[in-house]
Amino acid sequence: MGSVRAELIKLKRSMSWAVVVALPLMAVLSGAGNSLASGRALDEGWHTLWLRVVVFYGLFPLAIGIAALASLVWRVEHRGGNWNALMARPVSSLQIVVGKAAVLGLLVAAMQVVLVVAVVLVGKLAFGLPGLLPARYLLAGVLIVLACLPVAALQSALSMLMRSFAAPIALALLGAITSVLFLVTEIDVLITIVPYALLGRATQLGTGTFADSGTITTGIVALLAVASATLTALTVAATSVGLERRDIR
Repeated sequence: MGSVRAELIKLKRSMSWAVVVALPLMAVLSGAGNSLASGRALDEGWHTLWLRVVVFYGLFPLAIGIAALASLVWRVEHRGGNWNALMARPVSSLQIVVGKAAVLGLLVAAMQVVLVVAVVLVGKLAFGLPGLLPARYLLAGVLIVLACLPVAALQSALSMLMRSFAAPIALALLGAITSVLFLVTEIDVLITIVPYALLGRATQLGTGTFADSGTITTGIVALLAVASATLTALTVAATSVGLERRDIR
């Protein structure tokens, strides 16, 4: 918990919170704005609104947002003598890596909360949709957070290895673009083991797009949860080994 607390303190004056709020708001406003400007009705109510907001957001912007957050989280360590101070801390490399990954997990969870709240507000205020967002989309939101974790762990590793702020973000974009091909061609094995593709798959849940059937089944929920947990654990373990072998500079 000490490492997590230390990372949260570092975020107080970080631009991370701007990303957490601005990125999902832009996705919601873009989806809603396009619908209003084109005069296209939300034929299936909440489902149509969720579809227009979340699917594209999950294919590209979300992965890029996570990459930006990871670069911001590691940015302070690459400045001045902070790397040496980090390596001299009386904690293990695993604790440092877990602390970074945990903080990224909190940030992406907060980002998803902003997205869901914004979807509900836009649905009620701009389109006058009845009731509230159906529970299946809340479940999808939780699974999206879980699927963000392996991407966050991978981007954390890249931002640890690279002093450049932009390079890990460019790699995230490349990963997202490649993963779209996996989703279009429905290569299930690669979708399951490639973090960006797994995230894209999670954002399709219940939408009927690409490989999604339109129904959130127990099988797909279990698959996404297990794959997300496994990929996250493996990436964190590999990152901690890599950090252990890095020298002070």
